[in-house]
Amino acid sequence: MTRPRVLVTRRWPEAVEAKMAQVFDLHLNTSDQPLSQADLRDAMGQYDAILPTVTDRLPAAVFDGSSTRTRILANYGVGFAHIDTDAAKSRGIAVTNTPDVLSECTADIAMTLLLMVARRAGEGERELREGRWTGWRPTHLIGTKVSGATLGIIGFGRIGQAMAQRAHFGFGMKILVQNRSPVPAEVLARYNATQVPTIEDLLPDCDFVSLHCPGGAANRHLINARRLDLMKPTAFLINTARGEVVDEHALAQSLWFNTIGGAGLDVFEREPAVPDALLNADNLVLLPHLGSATRETREAMGFRVLDNLTAFFDGRTPRDRVA
Repeated sequence: MTRPRVLVTRRWPEAVEAKMAQVFDLHLNTSDQPLSQADLRDAMGQYDAILPTVTDRLPAAVFDGSSTRTRILANYGVGFAHIDTDAAKSRGIAVTNTPDVLSECTADIAMTLLLMVARRAGEGERELREGRWTGWRPTHLIGTKVSGATLGIIGFGRIGQAMAQRAHFGFGMKILVQNRSPVPAEVLARYNATQVPTIEDLLPDCDFVSLHCPGGAANRHLINARRLDLMKPTAFLINTARGEVVDEHALAQSLWFNTIGGAGLDVFEREPAVPDALLNADNLVLLPHLGSATRETREAMGFRVLDNLTAFFDGRTPRDRVA
């Protein structure tokens, strides 16, 4: 029996690639560089399955090839806004993702950013490494206390709840929640959280705001100049969701004119490009999209893809089918 021909668009953890090669006719993008839309369109005619990541853009045009062999796009990651799922569906192509397995580590990074920007850890490390530190003094790099502060969480799915777990039980933070649908009372009670109707209701009352909502066109520039102006001048914005959720120009303006206290970003609108106005802002902590970057999580994501592929080619419905 011929094994399904599968394309992995970026290099994955070695253990996952080895296991996949035992099950499928596996082909790797050994350059480990993002594939162009033309490459992806060609791949649609050559492979039974394509395994994209967030760096692979699959708009409707990618699905316009004359012949389509691909039957499933098994996405490596929970977000799938980079895939035009309507175009995939019109071609009879299934789409899956990898929920659950990256929630804990992404929340860890969000909490890392929150602590770093509040306590000015990025500024302090730069000062020390550059030989500018002159010793301890009472007014040096005074930061913001995290324990007991109010955290607003926008998007209260798995990752948002994992963030609430760390913030409430680890740091005694008061939790406010804004979510597009009502959160069950028992879930809110778990973190002593309060849900508010709108982002406008949430922002003025928060010392920290952490974004855990989906990306995509619906949420593009969800945090814009108008909403940044609603934040306290001492408040901090944290984004580990998707880069397009934040208007980077508006954020840079807020940071440079100190209309908010600072920000921590793990994702960017045009990755890997980051505007100079952000790179040069001292009150901003930047990380290169490390949310799920632990060995355990990246392997778990890969094995989750393998489970979805195996189910699909066995004629079963993959548990993580999103389209």
